[in-house]
Order: sequence, then C-alpha cells, then structure tokens
Amino acid sequence: MRKLILITLVALFSSGSLLASGGGSSSKPLTGTYPIVLSHGLFGWGNDSTGLISILSYWGGMDTYLQSQGATVYAPAKKAAQSNEARGAELKDKVLVYMAANGFTKVHILGHSQGGLDSRYAVSNLGLGSKVSTLTSLNTPHRGSPIADIINGVLPEWIKPFVATILNVFVQLIWGDKDQDVLSALGSLTKAGTENFNSRTPDNPSVKYFSYGSYITIPDLIQHPLMGLTQPACIVGGLLNGQGGTCDGLVPYSSLKWGTFKGGPDYSIFTTGVDHLQCANTLNSGKFWYDVEGYFLKIVSNAKSNQ
Repeated sequence: MRKLILITLVALFSSGSLLASGGGSSSKPLTGTYPIVLSHGLFGWGNDSTGLISILSYWGGMDTYLQSQGATVYAPAKKAAQSNEARGAELKDKVLVYMAANGFTKVHILGHSQGGLDSRYAVSNLGLGSKVSTLTSLNTPHRGSPIADIINGVLPEWIKPFVATILNVFVQLIWGDKDQDVLSALGSLTKAGTENFNSRTPDNPSVKYFSYGSYITIPDLIQHPLMGLTQPACIVGGLLNGQGGTCDGLVPYSSLKWGTFKGGPDYSIFTTGVDHLQCANTLNSGKFWYDVEGYFLKIVSNAKSNQ
C-alpha cells in the first residue's frame, strides 16, 4: 500500500499537475508565436542602440521576459526624434532584414507611444503589411497629444528653429544617432498632425489591429514623478481639444484606442493608475506598481491567439 502511494505521488509530481499552474502544463505559453517586434516611442531606443542611452533599459526587461516565456523578440532602434514617416521607413527596413536573416515569414508588432504610429505607417504605406500578422499599440496618441499641441502653440515661430537645433544636438549626443528632427516629431504628434496622418494611413485589411491603454487615476507625484508633472497640462489640453481629461500624463484615454481596444493593466487600490512610461515599464518604472510581466504576457498572448 505504501509503495502504491509513493508511485502515485511520483507520477503526479513528474507530470507537473501539482506544481504547474494554468491547467498543469509546464510548456512556455508563448511557444509557437510569430516573432514579436517591439517598436519604441519618441526619445526611445532599441537593443541595437549605441549611444549613452543604451546603458538603460527602454522596455524594462520585458523583451527578455517575453523570451523566457517562449517568444522570439526583436527590439530595434529607430530615430529618437523624427516624423512617423521617417521612423516607419527605418522600422520597415530593419524588420525586413531581420526576417530575411532568420527565415521568418510573419511577425507581430507591439508599438509603444509613437511606435504605434510609425508601425501603422510602415504597415499601411510601405508594404510591410504582408509580413505582419497583428499590430498592437500601447498608449499610442492615435488622435494626438495635448502636450504636443501646447508646446507647438506656446513656442513662437521665430524661436522654434533655435530650440530645435539645441534639442537635435542634445539627442544626437545622448542617443548617438544623427538626422534627428524634433520639430517633425512634434508635428507628427499634434491633434492636427495625427488627423492628417490618419487620413492617409488607412488600416491594412490583412493585418489585425489591437490597442491597450492606461491612465493616471489620481494626481500623484510619488507614483508618477515625471508624468505627474505633465498630467495637469494634458488634462487641460485634452478638455480644450475635445479629447477629455482622462490621460496617462501625455496621451488622452480617448486618443489611445485603435482597432479592437483590449483595455489596460490590473492593479491594486493602492496604485494611482499606470502612466505613459509605466505602461511599457520604461526604465523599470512600472514593476513596483503593477504586474508588468502579466500585462505583457496578456498582450502577446492575444497576438498569438490571432495569428
């Protein structure tokens, strides 16, 4: 009898039925997913960046986490400050080279912030759509950011070239990449700029579009030290633009929805929302406040189920 009990326990543990969650399977949940391309936002960087900024983690380790769950992940660098069109062309070229070098036929794209816009441009206007299964945007200003409108409206026209020159040089030094254009990036993110962009960037019918997004629930400089500073201006600008006051510090909640909207992350009552940086765990800003890994797993699992 004791021998029978021992054999039964060994069988149960070896099968994983007592140790593994999710129905007892020990397999990695993202195995079999098309490669994931992570498309960074404005002033972002990728795993192939060479400037000083590359010592920091834009995706806060979410690229390696997705790999640990069975996914193949590619996080390329694009111009930190450029138009949607210029960044989209750069993304398309890098993705095609990456796919050809590895023999991939399809990929999923996950774009954070402006990364969702340049990805849409590459998919709709540059022929990348035939290579993309799903395009998921994360807190992307599809209908503009009030912060971009405010900066564009407050700065006098005569001073913009001087300010842009200084910022372009700064970005070149820190990001280690030439051909930056802060003014073009700014224009791409205004309400008028995105309206024009959307009119000439129709969705590709062969690609499935999804979006996820979050917002700050309560003004809080402890949990949102950077985005908490921009939130008041974003609220006022969003109300004036007819976009509403709910925002993540940079993007109104109404602006980040595109395609099939899938909602945002789960967090406790002690977390005052998830801001624009925390949603992508940029600089590891989100991990302390909510389950970032669970959020990214949910996002990429949705892409896998729709490939």
